[in-house]
Amino acid sequence: MQNNWEPEQYDLQPFTTIEPEEQAEERPPSNFARGCLRFLLDVVETIALAIILYLAINAVAARVRVQGRSMYPTFKGGEFILVYRLAYHNKLPHRGDIIVFHPEMIKKQGFGWLNVENDFIKRIIGLPGEEVKIYGGKVYINGKPLKEPYIAEPPRYTGVWKIPKGKVFVLGDNRNNSTDSHVFGPVPIKYIIGRAVFIYYPPEEWGIIRRVQYDTP
Repeated sequence: MQNNWEPEQYDLQPFTTIEPEEQAEERPPSNFARGCLRFLLDVVETIALAIILYLAINAVAARVRVQGRSMYPTFKGGEFILVYRLAYHNKLPHRGDIIVFHPEMIKKQGFGWLNVENDFIKRIIGLPGEEVKIYGGKVYINGKPLKEPYIAEPPRYTGVWKIPKGKVFVLGDNRNNSTDSHVFGPVPIKYIIGRAVFIYYPPEEWGIIRRVQYDTP
């Protein structure tokens, strides 16, 4: 009897070495994380830019509040103005300019009864080397009358001043209610902070402070 039995066939595969699972690759930040990082960088850039602009603006401009009525009717008092610090950088002052200056020279002269804690704001009338004479309600520069449509009323005082080199003679537009050069004398140019150029508050007074053009002297 024929034996048809055959041995069972097995599919034997070679042994394989199982390697440890490789470390998972680092995943890139999610969109949310990238968005947060971008936002923080934008905030830092904005703050840095604001600081730079603030310092740059302060280097060329000052903000001053007008106090009192010594410059009436040009200023009524309480206005906020911008002062251009570089107005006289390598330039001579201009007659008619409204300036803000430090009161150090007034302190040195011993005017103890004056409030010299705040900066002064006045109008330049006399320039270095000129003679200023106030007589009969008028101002004369080197003997020629000065037309002043901006004053509140003619001055009721008299005097003659010779303006030294490096100084200017300043007066308030409210001549009879102003402590100015007719009291404490000419102001050294080095104490000038700058020229008033713009009223930015209150809104109804908003506008450029224009320079005065004189016919004489």
